[in-house]
Amino acid sequence: MTADSTALRQHALEALTTARTRTSALTDCVDDNDLTAQHSPLMSPLVWDLAHISNQEEQWLLRAVAGREAIRPEIDSVYDAFEHPRASRPSLPLLAPAEARSYASEVRGRVLDVLEGTPLHGRPLVDAGFAFGMIAQHEQQHDETMLITHQLRSGPAALTAPAPPPSDTTGLKAEILVPAGPFTMGTSTEPWALDNEQPAHSRLVPAFHIDSTPVTNGAFLHFIEDGGYQDERWWTEKGWDLVRGHELAAPLFWRREGGQWLRRRFGVVEPVPLDEPVIHVSWYEADAYARWAGRRLPTEAEWEKAARHDPDTGTSHRYPWGDSDPTPEHANLGQRHLGPAPAGSYPAGASPLGVRQLIGDVWEWTSSDFLPYPGFVAFPYREYSEVFFGPDHKVLRGGAFAVGEVACRATFRNWDLPVRRQIFAGFRTARDA
Repeated sequence: MTADSTALRQHALEALTTARTRTSALTDCVDDNDLTAQHSPLMSPLVWDLAHISNQEEQWLLRAVAGREAIRPEIDSVYDAFEHPRASRPSLPLLAPAEARSYASEVRGRVLDVLEGTPLHGRPLVDAGFAFGMIAQHEQQHDETMLITHQLRSGPAALTAPAPPPSDTTGLKAEILVPAGPFTMGTSTEPWALDNEQPAHSRLVPAFHIDSTPVTNGAFLHFIEDGGYQDERWWTEKGWDLVRGHELAAPLFWRREGGQWLRRRFGVVEPVPLDEPVIHVSWYEADAYARWAGRRLPTEAEWEKAARHDPDTGTSHRYPWGDSDPTPEHANLGQRHLGPAPAGSYPAGASPLGVRQLIGDVWEWTSSDFLPYPGFVAFPYREYSEVFFGPDHKVLRGGAFAVGEVACRATFRNWDLPVRRQIFAGFRTARDA
């Protein structure tokens, strides 16, 4: 075994172990009743996610990679995310919590044997450990989904984490000019990049200004107090229908009480912190705020150029700060904290032009529909990206505090319906230069 293959296996092992540690933390902190309950029709019971994670791991790493016989073939359809909408999953014959944990343990034990003995080259599915990285990313994505479920569940807090570090915005400009010109968008070299991030291609982007930080609760409060939710001028037709149909008046989980705005965050009710990035807003709310402010949401290409492009060298980096993996000094990721850090945090994670918090804290809505890049090829299955392409889904970029490091980079693309509010999404605005 070469030194390179040993390092690659260790990297894959660490990614899988980190994800499983988080999965255990999210499911061990509540009792079986909480695990099997559906806390919102928007989400699955936590126990469904727990077994689904391992069923995907079995299908891809034990069957597809190693060619082994199925452990539990009879549950494949139960944990098929495309066959059963979330609202219907409680009625399925789900594995009980103890059985789901036992299944997860058995699958993982066999997977570690496969990781140790499988050549990580010669097939696209295993080159550079791709399948193992894909499964680690899949588990972290479901960990984020389970964290959303924790936010939606009622009752006392089940999770704890330290507060993020304070910010220092001394000398930070409100917006930053991104010069006109081409840049390399997407990637053809990131070994664990998913299909929608590929291939790398050149994009010509006119000059624009972009907010140096995500929009804060305090700034969004000005929109509320100026009657933003009551003024049709700022809303698209579908957005206005959403506001009226659901009587929206503030971000999800906010309420006004005794002249003060409060929010509920993972079972704790607290005053809305004005310096934090706003979160739990739909694309329609983000778009309306931008119109009200005389600005707009950035396009996906603008966002990525602001996050990756170094105008001094003409190169695109893996992350705003360069090509090195994230550290706690760079970004708020991996559920290290249970919320976004104050706007202006993490100066070490700034882009070459000085834009901050492009990675971590909150997903950021862009104005772009989720579409394939030129030369896109679905891999290893159409249902990851291709079936979602089109005008129904908007692109989000940057990752949130809930996102695992393995599932977050400057080329990573997320997408969702523009009505979604339960996700950990905020935004920043832009304007033409």
